Amino acid sequence: MMSGGELVIPLGPYHPAFKEPELFKLYVDGESIVNIDIRLGFQHRGIEYLAQKLTVQQVVFLVERICGICSTSHPTCFCQAVEEAMGLEVPDRARYIRTLIAELERIHSHLLWAGVALHLIGYDTLFMYFWRYREPVCELFEELTGNRQHYAMLCPGGVRRDIDLKKMRPKILKVMKEIKEAITKLADAVARDRLVRARMEGIGVLTKQDAIRYCVVGPTARGSGLKIDVRADEPYAAYKELGVDVKVMTEGDVLARTLVRVLETLESVEIIERCIDSMPNGPITAEFNEYPVADGIGKHEAPRGEDIHYVKLNGTPVPERVKIRAPTYANLPSLVPQLIGYSIADAPIILGSIDPCFSCTERVSIVDVRNGRTITLSMDEFNEFCRKRKNPLKVR
Repeated sequence: MMSGGELVIPLGPYHPAFKEPELFKLYVDGESIVNIDIRLGFQHRGIEYLAQKLTVQQVVFLVERICGICSTSHPTCFCQAVEEAMGLEVPDRARYIRTLIAELERIHSHLLWAGVALHLIGYDTLFMYFWRYREPVCELFEELTGNRQHYAMLCPGGVRRDIDLKKMRPKILKVMKEIKEAITKLADAVARDRLVRARMEGIGVLTKQDAIRYCVVGPTARGSGLKIDVRADEPYAAYKELGVDVKVMTEGDVLARTLVRVLETLESVEIIERCIDSMPNGPITAEFNEYPVADGIGKHEAPRGEDIHYVKLNGTPVPERVKIRAPTYANLPSLVPQLIGYSIADAPIILGSIDPCFSCTERVSIVDVRNGRTITLSMDEFNEFCRKRKNPLKVR
């Protein structure tokens, strides 16, 4: 509890802008945020424990369900960790297919996030445009894998299904062309629009020094001038052959993180086009029959940043230890310098700018520590206050 006339506003465990139970307790003086307390663990599902009760083939389907939006990121990490432990060499065609799926997922995730971010600041027109061009990507996933989400494409040693490029190549390239043309225009709209700049420019600034200090990853790091990307720094899958142009902004604010994601969408289109043009023929899995006593680490540049899995094998198909470090866990502490000094109305878009991944609920409690008065808002109500830049404490 803060002294004087300061208030405590607990955002959660029911988060106001996104659908997962975490507690962000904001300490405010008037409308200015002076401190933040982050409480985690409300959505613990015991994934690591469950993974140690299944075979490595079964674990792939489990870790795929850690996140529904980027559901190939965790299987990629896990499979790479198992392959390192086993000494498996993934066939070239499988590496290219993994890259294709990963970059399609990056486009889908970034377009989804951009739409939600623009909705949070009240710009529903651009929100609908971004989501309009996300839909063809989901349809591509359905044709390529059979599912719009949870693609079930990866397995230790390669991929589970091949892709008929003779049939799918024209459609993939057509969708990529449409997305490239549309996102080029939308990127310009985001960068120049006065409403977007008013709500994002100079808001939630994370300096390069703080980004290094808090060890942030992904677009959060690249928006603060750090040129780090697992695809370029430690190439895996087919990234060494295809190359990656890492997108970096130096301003460190919400707008910079937004533009990094939009520009990365265009880079993903370029990677997919190169991948389609140069995908080799050949097998899609590496055979194995024995399980060594060994361990391995898998890394993947997920849409939110560096994802890491550690796997320890004990000579059986069931792993002895599985450890997971998702990118959101690395980025959450950086919300402290991003939020302090900004207003309550800016909190949802600042929180959203790191693209946090949690789970579902939709309330926020606001507490006046001087008199104990508490009000509870629905997600829609709190977002409405954000869009209108009003302080809910002065309305109720």
